[in-house]
Amino acid sequence: MTRKILAFLLLSLSLSAAADQHIQEFRLPNGLKVVVQEDHRSPVVVSQVWYRVGSIDEFNGTTGVAHVLEHMMFKGTKAVPAGRFSRIVAAAGGKENAFTSHDYTVYFQQLEKSRLGLAMKLEADRMENLRLTTDEFSKEIQVVMEERRWRTEDKPQAQVGEQFMAVAHQVHPYGRPVIGWMNDLEHMTAEDARAWYRTWYAPNNATLVVVGDVDPRQVFKLAQQYFGSLKAHKLPQRKPQTEPEQKGERRVAVKAQAKLPYLAMGYPAPALRSAEEWEPYALEILAGVLDGNAASRLNRDLVRRDRIAVDIGAGYDMLNRGPSMFEFDGTPSEGATVQDLELAIRGEIDNLKENGVTEDELQRVKAQVIASDVYKRDSMFYQAMQIGQLESVGLSWRLLDEYPKRLQAVTAEQVQAVARKYLDDDKLTVATLDPQPLDENAPKHKEMPHVH
Repeated sequence: MTRKILAFLLLSLSLSAAADQHIQEFRLPNGLKVVVQEDHRSPVVVSQVWYRVGSIDEFNGTTGVAHVLEHMMFKGTKAVPAGRFSRIVAAAGGKENAFTSHDYTVYFQQLEKSRLGLAMKLEADRMENLRLTTDEFSKEIQVVMEERRWRTEDKPQAQVGEQFMAVAHQVHPYGRPVIGWMNDLEHMTAEDARAWYRTWYAPNNATLVVVGDVDPRQVFKLAQQYFGSLKAHKLPQRKPQTEPEQKGERRVAVKAQAKLPYLAMGYPAPALRSAEEWEPYALEILAGVLDGNAASRLNRDLVRRDRIAVDIGAGYDMLNRGPSMFEFDGTPSEGATVQDLELAIRGEIDNLKENGVTEDELQRVKAQVIASDVYKRDSMFYQAMQIGQLESVGLSWRLLDEYPKRLQAVTAEQVQAVARKYLDDDKLTVATLDPQPLDENAPKHKEMPHVH
C-alpha cells in the first residue's frame, strides 16, 4: 500500500514539476533578481521582497538590529507617512507583514492580482527612501524590547532555546538571538539602524518573488518601472564564518519559573550547499523516521509505549546560510525526569545506529515527507517562501524539482550512515529547564505586543 501511495505522490509531484516550468527569472541592471511563478487557480498574487541579511550579519553590541530595522521599515517615507503603509495595503483588500531570521529579512503582501503594482511601488519606495527618525526609533525600540520580554523572557522554553543556541554556537553568530540581547537593545541608537539600512538595503542584495495569477512579462515590466531606477550599493565582503569543531559534550541548565521541566538537545549537521549532496536529504528522512507523524519512533516508543514523555520532537533544516543542527526536544511525563528522557532518546539513537531502518519504514516516511511538500505547494504563499528561501541561502529555485527526486533516492543504508556520522555523543549539546515555583505576583504580559 505504501508503495502505491508513494507512486501516486510522485505522479502528483510530476504535475507540480510541470507547474514549476512556469517559473521565470530575470535580473535588473541594478542587481535585483525577480523570480515569478504562475499559479492561475485564483485571482490572487503574493509578492515578497527577500533581503539577504539577517542576524548572522550582525556584530557584537548591535544584536537585534536586523529585526529592529524590520520594524522601522513600516515607519514611513516622504511619500508614505508613518503608519500609512499597512493602511494602504488593507484599503486595497490585502494583507502584509514581515519577519527576520538568522539568514534573511522578508517583507510580503497578498493582494488581488490587479494590485501587484501597488505592492511593488510601496516596497521600492521604502527600499531607498526610508525616513528613520530618532523620535520614531525611540518609540519602536520600546516595542521591540517588550516583544523580547513576551517572546523570550516570559517563556521558560524560549529561554532554554536561547541558551541552547548560545552554547551550541560558541563562535558562529547563530549563537546570538535574532531579536537581540536585551542589553544591546537598551543601548541601540537610531544611527545603528540607519547604518544597517544604508549598508544592506539595496536592490543588489534582494530578491523579488511573485507567485500568483500573473503574466511574467507584466511582472517584469512592473519591476522595471518601480525598482529599475534604484541604485545598487557596494556590499560589505562577507567572510566565512564557521563554528570550530566541537570536541566534547556541552551542557547548560536554565532555572526559570515554570510548571514542567523541558529538554532540548542537538548535534551539528551540514546544511545543503549543492544539488549533488545526499547527506542533507538522508538527514531529512532520518528526522521523519524519528518524528514524522503519530506513528514515528519517538512518539510510538517514548510517548505511547514507555510513557516517558508528554510530548517529543525531532527536526532538521537543510536550508541555512550557516551550519545546521539535528535537534530533539521534549517534556518528560509526570514521574520522569529530563535525565530519563535524555537517556530514552539516546537509546532510540543507538538503536537506529545499530539496526538502521526497515525498507517498509523508509518508504512510509518518504511518502509522508513528500506528501507534506505536495500539500504545502497548494499555498501560493508557501510556493513563494520556497523560492525565496532557496535563493536567499545561496541556492536556486531550480532545486524545487530536485527535492522529491533526491528524497526518493535515499537508501536505508544512507539513513543509518548519517545517524552514525552526525549523532555523535562528543558533538552533543544539551539544555534543560529546571522549573522553579511560580510567583503569582510577578507581572505578566498577557498579550503579545502589536508587532510586524
